[in-house]
This record gives sequence, C-alpha cells and structure tokens, in this order.
Amino acid sequence: MPKQVDYEERRLRIAEAVCALITRSGMEAVSLRDVAAEAGVSMGAVQRCFRTKEDMLLFALEHISQRVSERAEQRIAATSTPRTAATLLSHTLAELALLDEESRDQAHVWLAFVGHAPTSERLAAVLHETYGKLHGLVVWLIRYGQDTEEIPPHLDAVQEARTLLAVADGLTVHVLAGHLSPETASAVLQRHVDSLSG
Repeated sequence: MPKQVDYEERRLRIAEAVCALITRSGMEAVSLRDVAAEAGVSMGAVQRCFRTKEDMLLFALEHISQRVSERAEQRIAATSTPRTAATLLSHTLAELALLDEESRDQAHVWLAFVGHAPTSERLAAVLHETYGKLHGLVVWLIRYGQDTEEIPPHLDAVQEARTLLAVADGLTVHVLAGHLSPETASAVLQRHVDSLSG
C-alpha cells in the first residue's frame, strides 16, 4: 500500500526551507533544486506541491505573514496587567518590528520579500494585505487607548497607525543593517508610543 503523504505538512516544510535559504544566502539562492535539498525532499515532491517557483515563494510569504500576525496577536493576549493601551501598543509594535534576537531570521526573510515585491504583483498583493491587517490592529489599539482616555480623542488613529507601522518597519531595517542596536530601536519605538499620550 503506498505511503500517505501529508501535503500540507510538506508544503510547510518547503516554506521553512525557503525561509532558511533566504536567511543564509538571500532571495537569489532560492531555486527549486536547493529548496528540495534543504527540505530533504525530491525535486518532484516540490513540483507536486507548487507548479512554479513563484507559487512556492507566494506560499512561503503567506506562511511568514501569518506567523508575524499571530505573534503580534499572541503578544496582546499574553500582556500582563495592567493592560494599558500604551503597554499593548508597545508590545505589539515591538513584535511587528522583529527587533529581538529570536526574530532576526524572520526579519531578514520579511525584508527579502519586501525587496522582491516590486517584481511580482502576486507577492506585492500578499504584502499589501498583510500590512492592511497589521494597520487595522494598530488602529484598534489606538482607539482602545482613546476609549480609555489614555490617548487624546482628537488624534487620527488611522494616520497615527500608519506612522507607527512605518517607524517599526524602518527600525527593522536599521537594526539589520547594523545602524542601530535592538535596544536603541526599542527605545525609539517606545518614545513614539509615549508621544501619543502627550
């Protein structure tokens, strides 16, 4: 009787292999052959899971996008009391900025996809959707702060969320480039959050 293959598990394994290759050698190192070797499967197995290299990259990006979103949501759920808006915002933005050592590889992979997006409409669409969800989460946190009177009600939550996300993204780049330490970047992010409450 032929062995049953868990295709979803295999697709996730391949996505992790894509991310590992990008972390070590950049996006240019991602070929079907190298991904197969990294995942410990045959070329045929990769091709049965993904019709094209772009399909494979798209799945890997969706996988990493989901992980980034889930980490932010888990950080909110795990935040200890008092659950002030400032605390929730700080923890969430720190998670999105991927500043800690544990997140370094994920930040490398995320920025590689961002850099690749201008040449792929499909990858750009996934990034657009992911940033939209993250923006919505930050807007919700700011409005929560306005409801609890920690953040002035006259501030435009949509615009402030755009600024905070842009700052978080920029800090990710600065840390990976060695321009800022994670500690300095975290302090910059905290100052932006603190400025919301005046």
